[in-house]
Amino acid sequence: MRGSNQSVAWLIFFIILAIGAAVGHFVQKNGDIFLGFSILGLSFIVGWVVAISVKVANQWERAIVLRLGQFHALKGPGLFFIIPIIDTIPYWIDVRVIAMSFKAEKTLTKDTVPVDVDAVLFWKVIDPKKASLEVADYRNAVSWASQTALRDVIGKTMLADMLEGRHKISGELQHIIDERTEPWGINVISVEIKDVLIPPSLEDAMSMQAQAERERQARVILGDSERQVAEKFGEAALTYANNPVALHLRAMNMLYEGLKANSTIVIVPSSAVESMQLGGMAGITALTMELQKRNSENQNNS
Repeated sequence: MRGSNQSVAWLIFFIILAIGAAVGHFVQKNGDIFLGFSILGLSFIVGWVVAISVKVANQWERAIVLRLGQFHALKGPGLFFIIPIIDTIPYWIDVRVIAMSFKAEKTLTKDTVPVDVDAVLFWKVIDPKKASLEVADYRNAVSWASQTALRDVIGKTMLADMLEGRHKISGELQHIIDERTEPWGINVISVEIKDVLIPPSLEDAMSMQAQAERERQARVILGDSERQVAEKFGEAALTYANNPVALHLRAMNMLYEGLKANSTIVIVPSSAVESMQLGGMAGITALTMELQKRNSENQNNS
């Protein structure tokens, strides 16, 4: 007997027994001892019958009542009565949302990779009559239906899709499990994939692959940067080709910037002297000496 039913049953039993005892005692005081004991015995029997007839279902419970083996009524929540011996209650159905974890171990994906997948199923009983009469043990049935559905989905899914598209897999699982449990009066609210475990060797290989992919992207970016720099140099060369004065000024500016940082020796290829129109070697020497003189004066002044 359940706890709430037991408390109410004992309370009713003792109330009836107390009333019978009081009446029997009163009758015994009037001289009829046999009638007094009869009333006490009758009150005991009535109290016991009423006690086992009273049932209480909690707010989240529904009771399946069978009368002579056939479905009679769905009772609860609250107080209700049954006929002893004739009526029985084989199931108390919990209609709250139930969270249940399930897993698939060493299951091969579509690309033959063994994985361990952990998931959580949220479901509730919406038709207690079907849950009790259409399936022997609806909790175990939901558990097995979830595990087989998970294995079916894993076998049809590539590993990459499973790792990246958990939300899609969860939705597909919910649809499959809900179709299987709907005839049992059970509604699947949601399915959440908790974890996908792959072999350690495959984890190392995937890590190396990701690292190689990052290096490849870095090299591609570097090569693209070099191409852009080359394109800009090509555009600059076309500008200087059509404007010798600009090329000469740019060359002199580069030479000045190079000598300004306390440089004492500047090596300039002869081809650069001609192509950049830097003038003769005497002019370069004079410019170098002048810059060195200015640098020495600046150092003395500082």
